[in-house]
Amino acid sequence: MSPSVEVRDVTVHHGDVLALDHVDLDLHPGRVTGLIGMNGSGKSTLVKTITGLIRPDSGAVTVDGGGPAQARKRGLVGYVPQSEDVDRDFPLSVRDVVMTGRYGHMGPTRRAHPADRAAVDHALERTELTDLATRPIGQLSGGQRKRAFVARGLAQEATILLLDEPFAGVDKRSEATITHLLRELAAEGATVLVCTHDLHALPDLADEAALLLRRVLVHGEVADVLRPENLALAFGLDPIRRDHDR
Repeated sequence: MSPSVEVRDVTVHHGDVLALDHVDLDLHPGRVTGLIGMNGSGKSTLVKTITGLIRPDSGAVTVDGGGPAQARKRGLVGYVPQSEDVDRDFPLSVRDVVMTGRYGHMGPTRRAHPADRAAVDHALERTELTDLATRPIGQLSGGQRKRAFVARGLAQEATILLLDEPFAGVDKRSEATITHLLRELAAEGATVLVCTHDLHALPDLADEAALLLRRVLVHGEVADVLRPENLALAFGLDPIRRDHDR
């Protein structure tokens, strides 16, 4: 099956800092890919480049045969950032937040139709948030808020989901719910990329993994990527010295 996302020879600088260095990566429908690497390795930059929020200095990103901006306009890409700025005093409900995922389907009036409300209801159900639909978003726990933003991507009916550290600061229930849901979505044909620090949970979450340190060092089956010698490359460790120190 041809890739739905192709990253080719992408280089990105943040000022004088090299964030991505000639990165190549393919993402395929029906697969969950775990993107791992230490802080500052370029994971968030790569995700934002795929979404079109960052334009590469060189190289190209193709999403479903076109550019990232075009894919975003078509609603193909759902993006769950590492953190969302939430005004805890602003009376925006969980349903309101999830409904924003339907804006691309509503036209300029942004008036919800039965199909929009049905999509939101379905997304809330799949993320186990139906009972919290009317609660202000600022009153949710970190895990519940993360599920709400995942639900927004579901309501959008995106076929490519990019999640930046979705398990950071979440409770066990939310972690299990999100993991199960991502596996289901991949089984239904979605393309899923997840940035994560949780290497222990990676085998249950992902079909494959990519190890990033400004460039993709290793990309393949999870067990192969998580070999000590590969992790040593990405996290700046010396596996021989580490074994000797034990």
